[in-house]
Amino acid sequence: MFFLPSFQAEEPALDKDASLPNIMAPTLFDQKPEPGDLIEISRGNYQHWAIYVGNGYVIHLCPPSEDFEPGGSSLMSALCDKAVVKEEEFWKVVNDDKYTINNLLDDKYEPRNIRTILAEARRMVGRELPYCFIRHNCEHFVTELRYGKAESRQVRQAAQTAVAAGAVLLGVGVLAAVATSFFGSKKKERKDEY
Repeated sequence: MFFLPSFQAEEPALDKDASLPNIMAPTLFDQKPEPGDLIEISRGNYQHWAIYVGNGYVIHLCPPSEDFEPGGSSLMSALCDKAVVKEEEFWKVVNDDKYTINNLLDDKYEPRNIRTILAEARRMVGRELPYCFIRHNCEHFVTELRYGKAESRQVRQAAQTAVAAGAVLLGVGVLAAVATSFFGSKKKERKDEY
């Protein structure tokens, strides 16, 4: 977990993003994020996450692969152990990738007060944090900001996929062993008959 500091912060003024349509191009569903919304960005074989903070900007945990070029090698992310929290323009982070507003845990947890979310997100900008694609990734970072709970659905899904693949491979191995044992013993019996 990132253990965001908890103290009474000066409450920033909420920005209503009246100028948002001029800053952000429309999407397929004409989604307009509100401050505090989680933004899920599809990078092909993984998802990058950011939190919208208003006026066309997001804050995100930026591992080296995201630093060089949005959508860079996810392998590089897997190998690094540090990342920097950055505030950047929405479209610089999204680039040409597909994105969605995805407040994925709203049905599980009550989102924290928007002023708290924004104050803590802005306080983290520029900080270098531990990074681990399994325990401390960009999704953990934004869910901790929004809900006070660091969770990553993509890590959980990857683990479930790995377990399922392992079970399939184990099943195939067992079937192969049974088939070899069964058919191998028939050949031996025939050889003994002659």
